[in-house]
Amino acid sequence: MTSALVEDLSSQRAVRWHPPSYDIRVETLPIPEIEHPDDAIIKIQLAGLCGSDLHVYRGTARLTEPCIMGHEFIGEVVALGASFHSSSTGRPHLYSTLHVGDKIVSPFTVSCGECHFCRVGFTCRCVESRLFGTPMTPGGQAQYVRVRRAGGTLYSLQDIPDGSLLADSSLLLLCDILPTGVFAAFQALSHAKTLPFTTRQPYPLSASPSQIGDVSFLPFLEEDKSLTMAVIGLGPVGVCTCIALLDMLVTRNLKFNVIAIDPNEARRAKMASIYSIIGGNQQFGEFQVADTSNVKELVATLTKGVGCNAVLEVVGNTSALRLAYELVRPFGCINSVGVHSDHAVPYKGVELYDKNVSLDFGRCPVRAMFPMALELLLKRQDVLGSVGGETSLVEKIANFDDAVQVYDDFDKGKCGKVLFDPWK
Repeated sequence: MTSALVEDLSSQRAVRWHPPSYDIRVETLPIPEIEHPDDAIIKIQLAGLCGSDLHVYRGTARLTEPCIMGHEFIGEVVALGASFHSSSTGRPHLYSTLHVGDKIVSPFTVSCGECHFCRVGFTCRCVESRLFGTPMTPGGQAQYVRVRRAGGTLYSLQDIPDGSLLADSSLLLLCDILPTGVFAAFQALSHAKTLPFTTRQPYPLSASPSQIGDVSFLPFLEEDKSLTMAVIGLGPVGVCTCIALLDMLVTRNLKFNVIAIDPNEARRAKMASIYSIIGGNQQFGEFQVADTSNVKELVATLTKGVGCNAVLEVVGNTSALRLAYELVRPFGCINSVGVHSDHAVPYKGVELYDKNVSLDFGRCPVRAMFPMALELLLKRQDVLGSVGGETSLVEKIANFDDAVQVYDDFDKGKCGKVLFDPWK
């Protein structure tokens, strides 16, 4: 084992949740140790508070044991298991290139990098997958964290050529919310039901341009060439989704209407302020924020009653899913990246059938999405790299002594994205 742990440290401070709900404590706990040759021990530099943490905090995750919170963290490697050495072959490259002292960012789940799901890019469904911030896999709201299958899980910041241009607070966004936003936008724009509007070809030629045959359709009208897309939920992930979606639409020179929806006035105002920075002088589309109370009428007006091509649901509750169905057009798609509980999906089979609606649910494969998310992070440091400003995604960096109040404020919608500095 290679190690940089010094001063015979044996204890650390950590933010720990206790069942059944709403019980956050800052406790002194043992520092984790290498238990498997594939392990790494990380000294945490920054850890994030995410909307998904609220499922544990509120008790809706139904955990019965205490756990160290947090699935977003960046830090420095201080110890590595025996699998990490320069002669390692046939395994993810970090087993031969990662060193003590390297700075890393971690996805919110463990992924081995070697199973079928990892090989094809579906890293969030790795056979070894574990979610940080649970009793079995303690999280990053601590001074140190143990990372299992570290060679397949971690992303070394030594691999980023322009890494010096990135604010540390923005690197934390790579753990979850920025890749998830990119994933939501990418899924929606890549869907077979969206392709006619991005390729200007009727279905199914839009997905099979080499197909031979006479498709006797009239040419597209201007209204057939424009995408109308809605994003439901303007928390941190929703903001990242909007930023990613707009970037993809503008980069591809696509005509669009994007409606960003949230019942919270402060969130709508922040999204509008961010758009004033990132909107630029693009001439291909329109962007507007809307309350849940009037968005159905707005979409009907914009689309002449047809509805949205795609709705990106970033909340994770049944009311948001129901609104998505009411906004989406026939032959449209609903892409849900919100974390859901065990409540039933609020649709009947006949409703989906009669509208030809496609549903796409699930967790972002963050480790696979890193390159796309990193590209956007480098491009949009103007809003992703600052802290505490009107257009900043990160609202503040807090210390552990404030953790109880921060969780309460975040749960009640009184604050936005908060990071913890465990050494502050």
